[in-house]
Order: sequence, then C-alpha cells, then structure tokens
Amino acid sequence: MRRPLIMAPMPAALSTAPPPAPTRPTRRWEFDALRGLMLVLMTLTHLPTRLAEYLGQPFGYVSAAEGFVLLSAFMAGMVYTRKGRRHGIPVMRRAFRQRALVIYGCQLLALLFLFTVIAVLGLGIDQPAVKNLMSFYLQHPVTALLAAMALVYQPPLLDILPLYILFMLISPWVLSHGMRHGWRGLLATSLSLWLVAQFGVTHQVYDWVVARTGLPVPFHETGSFDTLAWQFIWILGLWMGAQLVVAPQALPPRAQFPQWMVVVALAMGLVGLVWRHAIGQVPLPHWPEVNVLFDKWPLGPLRLLNLLALMVLTLRFGPWLAARMRRPRPLEAMGRASLPVFCAHLGVVLLVLAVFGEASPQRPLWQDLTIAAGSLAVLLAVAHAWPRWAPRWPRGRPNLNAPQGSASSVEGS
Repeated sequence: MRRPLIMAPMPAALSTAPPPAPTRPTRRWEFDALRGLMLVLMTLTHLPTRLAEYLGQPFGYVSAAEGFVLLSAFMAGMVYTRKGRRHGIPVMRRAFRQRALVIYGCQLLALLFLFTVIAVLGLGIDQPAVKNLMSFYLQHPVTALLAAMALVYQPPLLDILPLYILFMLISPWVLSHGMRHGWRGLLATSLSLWLVAQFGVTHQVYDWVVARTGLPVPFHETGSFDTLAWQFIWILGLWMGAQLVVAPQALPPRAQFPQWMVVVALAMGLVGLVWRHAIGQVPLPHWPEVNVLFDKWPLGPLRLLNLLALMVLTLRFGPWLAARMRRPRPLEAMGRASLPVFCAHLGVVLLVLAVFGEASPQRPLWQDLTIAAGSLAVLLAVAHAWPRWAPRWPRGRPNLNAPQGSASSVEGS
C-alpha cells in the first residue's frame, strides 16, 4: 500500500505541549545544493550578458525564482515547525519576526547601495540602464526613498526581498494554524487566492488603495511579482517542509506518487524543456494572449503546471540521483548561506549593469564569460567566508543538543 501524501491534522494539544523532537538529521545537503543552483541560475539570468538568453529558464517555462521561493519556503517550514514543536508557538513566532527583521535590514542596505554607489557610477558614466532602473527615484527622490523604506517602491531586481519579508511575517500564523488544525483549508485558500490573482485582483486592490490614500507610487514601481499569486508557492513549500517534521512518512525518501501522475509530469516536463529551447523564452511570440498563461509575474496557469511537474519529478527521482552523484560542495555552500549570497548577487549585478550597461551582441564573448565567471567567484567567496565573518544576528535560544549540521543549528543561513 502506498503511503499517503497528506497526513491527518495534528491534535491541538501538540502545539502547546510539544513532544520531544525527532533526532534524525534535518539538514539535507541536496536541498542546499538545489538552492545554490537556483542562486547560480538567478545570477546568470540577471547579469547583462548574452548568456542570459540561453541560461534563463533552462528547465522549461519556470525560472530560478520559482525554485528559490519554493525551496526557501520548504526550509522555513522544516526549521520553524521543529522550533515550534520543541519550544512552543511563541518562540517560533519570535524567530520568524527576527528573521524578517534581518531580511528587512538586507533590503535597506541594498537600497542604500543602489541610491548611492550605483547612482553615482551610473550617472557619472551616463549609463542608460541605470537611469531606467531607478527612473522613479531620479524623478521623485524623497517620495521614492520613503516608499522604498516602507517596501512600497520596489525597483527592478530589488523586489524579491520585500516579497520574502511579507511571506516570513505571515508564516507564523500559517504554520501555527497548520499545526493545530491541519493544512487542507490553508492550501485551498492559498489556491483560491492564486486563482483570483489571474483576473487582475492585485491591480484592483492597488487602485482601491490609491483612490483612498493618494499613493504616489505607480503600480509598475511596486514590484513585478504578484503577491497574491506567488504566495501559493510559499504556502506549498511551507506545507512540504512542515510535513517532513510532523509526518516524515508523508514525504518518504522516494516519494510514491501514482504512476499516472509521474507519467504526466514527465511528459509535461519534457514538452516544456524542448519547447523552451526550440522556440525561446517566449512560448508563442505571435500569440500574446496565450503567452499570458505562461507569464512569470502572475504565475500563469501553464507556468504553475510546469513548476508542479518539475516538483513531482524532483521528489520522485531526485533521491535516486542524489545517491549516485558526487556532492556539489560549492552549490551546497551557496545554499547554506543563501541570504548573504543572494545579496551579493544583487550587488554584483548592479555593479556590472552600472559599468557595462545592458547586454549587447557587440560585446566580445570573452568579456561576457569573464563577467559571469568573476561574478560566480564572488558569490562562492561570500558563501565560504560568511560562516566565519557573519554577524551574530538574533536566532533565539540555541539548541545545544542539536546535531552538528542540523537545520536548527544553521537556521539563520
């Protein structure tokens, strides 16, 4: 008999009087390596080189951003569910708030870097790419600065961390509700929010706010990601991570999906992979009304199906592959230090954009390759240096009994 993928809701008593936590290892190197791979792909996609055309969305009509958000949510669900079961819900909530504060600090530093160093470089060189990137700030500096600190104004490339902060702030409520009452209602609500987002509800909410507050920030300057749509990936990842703690048998070492589901996922994954590399990153260049179904920012339906197909294939065949491959230590290091590496990638991309401008076919290939190699070298250096030089951010009371390399001992990464 196959093991079920969804377990029964955990009794409410467990949320306030947690049982002893399992002692099985909780840091899974393959998840760190996958997150490191997403960071590498994200960097190569954001760098203004010709490589972005070939390495953007390499597995189909799914980008590194979807994979990074899903994996980050999975790790958060695993780490903070264990913390809630060991130390109680209030401790878990406090840990989430502290982590959100750290990410907010990273966002402020990224904005400061953009508005000072990059602005001086870009304007000094008269770089059109930088002027376009921060056009609203150049036109309305005070409004832009205050709105950026409030996470309303989100310049391109700097709109992922605000999304992350919001998701971290809602996660304590989501996890505690899931621990007490189960996940079916949460997943159904999350899917419903994604569905209404496909009909432009997010823009309607923005218009409602502008009509009542006079918000001076244009809609296109509030970030590219549709929050109502992308929350579904986050909630899905939280559930998967929590299940690995609450009911490890729900996600066994080799997930036992129905055979038909694996076949369908394999077919969808292969079609998406071949289609993307045969046609390009725009699925149907002459059918814009169909391309909306693949749109990244509202997480269009066909894009979500492509992501879910790849997720099923990863859970089904990933353990088999991980058991037979050599561990990619550089990717693991990047995945463990995902937040500082992500911030380093932002700094590198902005610097390259300020100095070299947009990608150009006239730029020599060796120069693009040097930019890419140098950027990845910086990320790897940050990943290896961070454990030694990182500031001791608040992480709650340490668990002295946690095994070395466990999620509880590295949750701040």
